[in-house]
Amino acid sequence: MPLSTGCLTSLVVHLYVCQAPKPSSGPHKSRECLPLILVLRNRLKYALTYREVIAILMQRHVLVDGKVRTDKTYPAGFMDVVSIPKTNENFRLLYDTKGRFRLHSLRDEEAKFKLCKVRSVQFGQKGIPYINTYDGRTIRYPDPLIKANDTIKLDLEENKITDFIKFDVGNIVMVTGGRNRGRVGIIKNREKHKGSFETIHIQDALGHEFATRLGNVFTIGKGSKPWVSLPKGKGIKLSIIEEARKRQAAQAAA
Repeated sequence: MPLSTGCLTSLVVHLYVCQAPKPSSGPHKSRECLPLILVLRNRLKYALTYREVIAILMQRHVLVDGKVRTDKTYPAGFMDVVSIPKTNENFRLLYDTKGRFRLHSLRDEEAKFKLCKVRSVQFGQKGIPYINTYDGRTIRYPDPLIKANDTIKLDLEENKITDFIKFDVGNIVMVTGGRNRGRVGIIKNREKHKGSFETIHIQDALGHEFATRLGNVFTIGKGSKPWVSLPKGKGIKLSIIEEARKRQAAQAAA
């Protein structure tokens, strides 16, 4: 049975509305980033339309990791710092416990650096050592103690490594992939499998234990103290029963 004109029109409008902007090629995977148009229009509500986003970007009001970005679909990803000097605001892209991106507000001091996970340590021509990070950076002459899966603290103004965190048992981490994405806890154990991936066992602040792959774990601090401020909830995922009790307690207090 052929569709009526009204049905076809509503279908076209529905498809047009549901179509999300495709991010440009950049340092992050397309499934692990948020285009700037969505940051300004959908999250920060600084623009209502596509044209307004273009106008804001073309006036060079938006910086990502300290650099002006005018591409509306530039991919901002995990740990990136989005700055808007005109409003004196800084945000860091983190995950909440449901695996969704969260724009976490920052102070000016914290917006001067970011944490980067080391993907590999290699040697170039003439034996010059360099490291590759998860966000596509290549940094030469790193500290010899820095290894793959460690985390570096990068000064965004000078583009220099100021400190680093070893990927060790006892350090605090955030999960960046899988069904536990956004959860924060301390590494309790590393379980190695021959010829397969390594499993990391993590315990959060409430004592909940969970496990995930090595590639999904991002070290964010030494010991139990994170080097970056965390969103509300501190990366602790509550069970359904715990959430219900929390709501009841809030209602009773009100």
